[in-house]
Amino acid sequence: AAAVSQVTVRDALNQALDEELERDERVFLLGEEVAQYDGAYKISRGLWKKYGDKRVIDTPISEMGFAGIAVGAAMAGLRPVCEFMTFNFSMQAIDQVINSAAKTCYMSAGSIGVPIVFRGPNGASAGVAAQHSQCFAAWYGHCPGLKVVSPWSAEDAKGLLKASIRDDNPVVMLENELLYGVPFEMSEQAQSKEFVIPIGKAKIERQGTHVTLVSHSRPVGHCLEAATVLAKEGVECEVINLRTIRPMDIETVEASVVKTNHLVTVEGGWPQFGVGAEICARIMEGPAFNYLDAPAVRVTGADVPMPYAKILEDNCIPQVKDIVFAVKKALNI
Repeated sequence: AAAVSQVTVRDALNQALDEELERDERVFLLGEEVAQYDGAYKISRGLWKKYGDKRVIDTPISEMGFAGIAVGAAMAGLRPVCEFMTFNFSMQAIDQVINSAAKTCYMSAGSIGVPIVFRGPNGASAGVAAQHSQCFAAWYGHCPGLKVVSPWSAEDAKGLLKASIRDDNPVVMLENELLYGVPFEMSEQAQSKEFVIPIGKAKIERQGTHVTLVSHSRPVGHCLEAATVLAKEGVECEVINLRTIRPMDIETVEASVVKTNHLVTVEGGWPQFGVGAEICARIMEGPAFNYLDAPAVRVTGADVPMPYAKILEDNCIPQVKDIVFAVKKALNI
């Protein structure tokens, strides 16, 4: 049998960066604390020592400045990986991400490519309150010209980061700080230097017949836990890990809904105009709608800025019990 080992999301991302820096000399990493300190979350551990000042660059605390430098570098033929210490701080640079990076290929009639990756932790961590806890999947997923990926497992993280760096378009990679230290099983194939996960393809993490659960990032784990709980009660959940927010793999979701006749979406972001809202709309407009035996149900973060108090935070983030409740509501049990 092929060797399977436990790898944390942090090490998977580090592996991907290391392999891509080695593979293509145009690739470089920049951001706050990425070089000498080994990264705020140690994602870039050892890379500055190995590749030096030109390839791994510490920046001042100026997102608009270093994101702008990165976009210009991409237009000029380099392949920057721009790390935000949290995606909440990408708001300082959203003009660069949207108006400079996302729109340029179209506005130049395809003559100017912007091969850049914006990456870093997205969504709620623990106890960091409203200014550090927002999920930006719906924001960036809204904008044509970007690709948006949202990994869950170590395999997702490695395969999607490598695919993002190799892609000729701007890619926003939304990681999750609470997953960095979590170990996942990784196959020998997933640990090879040529392993990539195609952008725009979802993965069925668990087969089921009664209800389709669609999620991305950390809530995929919650969905799998909820599926284990529900299986004890005879309910078989099919769990879909979206992996990519834009372009969205609605075909995989449709095929599942045709089979299960029920849909529950789960996300850490806010309800209004969210990822779940988009999935529900696409299902309603498409061929799978006639197969639904009940209204789709959304499980989302609470519609408030994230509170600081732990008990309030726990009540703002979808928990396993919320998913179980939503499934029972959808199945009318």
